[in-house]
Amino acid sequence: MFYVILTTFLLVMLTIMAAMNMPFNWVFYTMCLGQLFVLVMVFKVLKENYTTDKTFENFYQDKPYNFRK
Repeated sequence: MFYVILTTFLLVMLTIMAAMNMPFNWVFYTMCLGQLFVLVMVFKVLKENYTTDKTFENFYQDKPYNFRK
């Protein structure tokens, strides 16, 4: 979750910087760094060693649905 939070924070800061008309080079380098962090985040999330016993029959956990009515 660290990379997800870091990437989200960086890209929100990019939006704020662009809205406040910060110098172009700051916005450009922040955008490049943000794209790099998006790639790192996706790689880390997909490579995480996470297993579950849930299947598609479990549907949603927050709202149980009985398929066999």
